[in-house]
Amino acid sequence: MTTSVCLKPATGLEGMMERHWEIEQLMVRSGVGFGTSGARGTVAAMTDEVCYAYTLAFLQHLEQQGQTGPGKLAIAGDLRSSTVRIMAAVATAARSRGYQVINSGFVPSPALALYGMSNGLPAIMVTGSHIPDDRNGLKFNTPSGEILKSDETAIRAQMVAIPASRFDRAGSLSVPPELPKVDPAAFERYVRRYLDFFPAGCLDGFRVGIYEHSSVASKVLKRVLTTLGAEVIALGYSERFVPVDTEAIRAEDRVLARRWSTEYRLDSVVSTDGDGDRPMVSDENGDWIRGDVAGILCARYLGADTVVTPVSSNTAVEKTGAFSEVLRTRIGSPFVIEAMNRACREGAKTVVGYEANGGFLTATRIDREERSLSPLPTRDAVIVVLILLRLARESGGVSRLVASLPDRHTASDRIQGFPAEWARLKLDSLSPNGADDPGGFVEIFGIGGSPVGSDITDGLRVTFENGEIIHLRPSGNAPEIRCYVESDSEQRSARLLAHCLRTLESWKEDFMHRSPPGAEDRVAGQPVDQRGLRSRT
Repeated sequence: MTTSVCLKPATGLEGMMERHWEIEQLMVRSGVGFGTSGARGTVAAMTDEVCYAYTLAFLQHLEQQGQTGPGKLAIAGDLRSSTVRIMAAVATAARSRGYQVINSGFVPSPALALYGMSNGLPAIMVTGSHIPDDRNGLKFNTPSGEILKSDETAIRAQMVAIPASRFDRAGSLSVPPELPKVDPAAFERYVRRYLDFFPAGCLDGFRVGIYEHSSVASKVLKRVLTTLGAEVIALGYSERFVPVDTEAIRAEDRVLARRWSTEYRLDSVVSTDGDGDRPMVSDENGDWIRGDVAGILCARYLGADTVVTPVSSNTAVEKTGAFSEVLRTRIGSPFVIEAMNRACREGAKTVVGYEANGGFLTATRIDREERSLSPLPTRDAVIVVLILLRLARESGGVSRLVASLPDRHTASDRIQGFPAEWARLKLDSLSPNGADDPGGFVEIFGIGGSPVGSDITDGLRVTFENGEIIHLRPSGNAPEIRCYVESDSEQRSARLLAHCLRTLESWKEDFMHRSPPGAEDRVAGQPVDQRGLRSRT
């Protein structure tokens, strides 16, 4: 049970100096809510004051759990235009509670998490991951790794005291502080992780293009690939932030990779999303490999006995027969991590996880070729790049690796500007009698054949008698609806996806002109506003 909120200053001298906010109410008031492993919102909504409050709540939670370590907080950020400002607000909040702030600079999210775990420190990464530059976020890591859903619940319940005099009326710091000098330890620790695990010269003779855009992982990739023997060509650097989504790769990025592969005679083009936790790897023709396919190859290379992956991932992972157990979860790294932890407790020896976006996680130590890789239970991109390139060099190309897997093809994309609550209401209407009755799904999407099963673990996932799959899911951290499809051919999957997207676009057009039917009755009796939030009285 949470303490009642005080959105107005209390009376008396103390009230003139502080405002008291409960994070649960601040989420509604500001529009900055929890997504995967942290808070996200528009840059305008993520004022210094809001970011200060979230940081206090995170630290208070750690203090209550006895997880603060030696009184230090590591921070880092991606290359968005708002990142430095938000890092300063985070640092100010931490100092107000007596923490020493370690500025790790611009490094990948997994690099910061690894540094925190290696030194027993909490860490906050300022990043919006793959979403556009007008949005940003705070990704929280405890000394043992990224926060789980239980941590999120506790953070939301925190009451924080905000010194009113520190901020102006717009919520900006009255005196913006300078960040500490950048400490390169997180960057170096992350690079060394891979140079110690992969043999020297294992990429000799391979020509690799690094699509830099605005990825904070580009410097790491250059350093590691070059040291392991690859010939590296830097491509596509951007001064402005580019919202690369590895599950919905832009048409222009497909064209660029194919052009570069031909022009520079490359064995592969590699990249990541903005904060370096989701990989992009192309074959020798410049065709990007899907993340859930890459995950299978990586798990097999590492000798995993237990693989954890969300329900949206390619079913080839089961069809390979390479793993003792495959566990399916809801979409989002906290759910994958929770299932990996459970598998470890139950005695699994080599436990890994991956998501359809390509982010790869390790829950146990990996031993291979008399070298060891320590656990890193958070999404990582660099390990995927290195494993695929090493395997490709040994097998004759990335395309041959993909061809070695069962013939299952997935495709995915999203419709943006689609309020999540509206999407949930629509999906609910397609399965009125629960998971065993997809309702009017077949009629709406015009797919031949009969459904043989449906799954509501996360969104609505319908399997048809010919083995094809359509999965619709509202995003958990952005106003969009995602679509995943799977079939036995790449061409068929592309056609299925295009057809589904046209239908989803028609839903969006419909909802742009009217409120969804039954919205007031379906959401706890409260009207839904345009952000998908319930109004509070």
